[in-house]
Amino acid sequence: MKFTLSWLKDHLDTEASVTEIADTLTDLGLEVEEVTDPAARLGAFTIAKILAAEDHPDSDHLHVCKVLTDEGEKQIVCGAPNARAGITVVLAKTGDYVPGIDVTLKPAVIRGVESQGMMCSERELELSDEHNGIIELPEDSENSDVGCRFVDWLAANRPAAVDPVIDISITPNRPDALGVRGVARDLAARGLGTLKPLEIEAVPGGYPCPVKVEIADALKRKGCPLFAGRLVRGVKNGESPEWLKARLEAIGLRPISALVDITNYFTYDLNRPLHVFDAAKVRGTVRITDAVEGDEILALDGKTYALKPGMMVIRDDAGVESIAGIMGGELSGCTAETTDVFIESAYWDPITIAAAGRALKIVTDARYRFERGVDPAFTVPGLELATQMVLELCGGEASELVIDGAVPDTARAYRLDPERVVSLVGMEIPADVQRKTLTDLGFTFEGDMARVPSWRPDVLGEADLVEEVARIASLTKLVGKPLARENVGVPKPVLTPAQVREKTARRTIAALGYNECVSYSFIDATAAGLFGGGSEATRIENPISSEMTHLRPDLLPGLLEAAARNQARGFMDLALFEVGPVFSGGEPGEQAVLATGLLVGSTAPRDPWQSRRPVDLYDAKADAEAVLAAIGAPARVQINRKLDAWWHPGRAGNIALGPNVLATFGELHPKVLRALGIKGAAVAFTIRLANVPFPKVHVPTRPALTLSDLHSVERDFAFVVDASVEALTAVNAAMGADKALIAAVSVFDQFTGPKAEEQMGPGKKSIALSVRLQPKDKSLTDAEIEAVAAKIVDKVAKATGGTLRS
Repeated sequence: MKFTLSWLKDHLDTEASVTEIADTLTDLGLEVEEVTDPAARLGAFTIAKILAAEDHPDSDHLHVCKVLTDEGEKQIVCGAPNARAGITVVLAKTGDYVPGIDVTLKPAVIRGVESQGMMCSERELELSDEHNGIIELPEDSENSDVGCRFVDWLAANRPAAVDPVIDISITPNRPDALGVRGVARDLAARGLGTLKPLEIEAVPGGYPCPVKVEIADALKRKGCPLFAGRLVRGVKNGESPEWLKARLEAIGLRPISALVDITNYFTYDLNRPLHVFDAAKVRGTVRITDAVEGDEILALDGKTYALKPGMMVIRDDAGVESIAGIMGGELSGCTAETTDVFIESAYWDPITIAAAGRALKIVTDARYRFERGVDPAFTVPGLELATQMVLELCGGEASELVIDGAVPDTARAYRLDPERVVSLVGMEIPADVQRKTLTDLGFTFEGDMARVPSWRPDVLGEADLVEEVARIASLTKLVGKPLARENVGVPKPVLTPAQVREKTARRTIAALGYNECVSYSFIDATAAGLFGGGSEATRIENPISSEMTHLRPDLLPGLLEAAARNQARGFMDLALFEVGPVFSGGEPGEQAVLATGLLVGSTAPRDPWQSRRPVDLYDAKADAEAVLAAIGAPARVQINRKLDAWWHPGRAGNIALGPNVLATFGELHPKVLRALGIKGAAVAFTIRLANVPFPKVHVPTRPALTLSDLHSVERDFAFVVDASVEALTAVNAAMGADKALIAAVSVFDQFTGPKAEEQMGPGKKSIALSVRLQPKDKSLTDAEIEAVAAKIVDKVAKATGGTLRS
């Protein structure tokens, strides 16, 4: 939406500068995209006078001119045919930027003759397309003395040429701002001036209108509630006056003829699109109907459009004359020979116009406004004002109005609650200021009910009243205030213990070098089935795609799919993790929060020291133990192999407290990896955050570090057991021999294979354990050490069926 400053001042009595107006418009929500100020662009050019002009010695069309400037005489080479002695010209000096040719002048030598500047044409200064000669200024005009600024001459003699142009962006909910008067109304409500009254006087009709209008009954209900028009005979359709052409050119419109220019002017000035028909080309009654199959029209843009049912048209007895609310037809368009004109003003349904415009791919100023909603109550007043301008500029005699339909009822009112406005906006706005704001915007009051003006289709509730008050008051005046606190001191924690644990797990895994993923909670049935899900209880009623049909039973499907996508793009070494919910059913409570990490590929990039190796289950175990330690899991845990089917049965384990599984780690089953497209082995860990017991007594600090000043004692034991016995069984048994004294048990050797069987018998192996005893009160005696050693041998023998190796 473009308009000039002088155009705005036709509706707004203000002394504000262009900068103030632009800043205020943006603050009001009418964002200014650009301000074009010709005065700033042309400020460097000055008035000069040609004292003498001689032919160039080496050219038959160039002239060597002596020019009187404010800096004395200068020599300028000029090729304009009208360059001659005695004329007053516009001078661009060396160093000046000439916008029309996008050049900054430099000292030049043209065919051996020095030239110290340039005399400009109108096109070179972007004043018009005229470029057949340089500008000649009348000598007796104001500000035409040598050395005067050219912009001062323009301001005194052609003010429209230096009229600033403001370009604003209009949001779809503000159709009222698609007219200059609507913009002026907003500025006046803000206090940047006073809105001038709009005088509307009915034009008396001198005779009955010979053109009859008729709206199809179905369209009166939805489509075209109101259609009005009148004939003006005896008009002279010549050029528009300079002020009208200047305004249209300033906003990028090409003046065509007075009648057409008037309709374009009203479109931008008052947001009232109109159309003019050459009445001599209209046959019979003008009807507003739906298009029928086979209807065509040669439109004003020179294109022929095939119309479809559902599109509204204006037709006469000869056929379609206009695409309603979008574009008129070429056959009934006004020309220089037009003497009788039928002026049309109607209210068109926004949705119908938008659908037809999109289908036909036609974008016009009329469609742009009608599909957003023009003021239905201004249909007839707009026609009266347009008639007055036609009579003023083109002469003629107006007929009586012809009208079919009625103004649609848009009356609605909403309660203004001043206290609610203050609480929502956060600013102290007095009640009388709130009422004045809405009154200035065109609202009227009946008690505390604000009646919405017909030009504001976007106001549909009390919240919109609050928005209007806040918009005019300016949200830039909001002052930040701290939230009130009931108690002074340290506030209570906001996060629950479970949320704190989840946050800690996430930060710990990230610190271990993993990259976090956030995947959908929905997966396909096949992937869900691989991880124990995919039942009817977790099926989505209306899935958004065939790959998101079930709630995920585990986080691993999403991580494995992410790993597969990365491998397909050449990234083979990956460390990914996710913390999120999984679902065992569709009812409340049938979900849990897991923290899962996935390692694929190798532990390090290739290097000369052979530090690179494939990831293994011990990498996953170490990371799982680090996360468990960070979230407060007990140090003494057990390892078992009661695994789910998607884990490798011989290369994975559970970290548990008895039957309570805290975490699972290890390799994933090869069949799962093949099904999800993973290349090579993959190891992972899953932490069941809710299964880790919370401390019985919660304190904000860590427990005191307890260190013993007594030497620990280490003893080694080697047991002969069946080859099928797991070393973990022996470790757990040794740990249980004396929980007070035994601090740690580890496996430091296994002797297996044919040689072991030769020494210890078929189906046998040796497991060597290192046990560390840590006394707390006193040093251990030999007898006490031997007693603990005996307990260890007895416990391991009972658990494994083995014997102490001799």
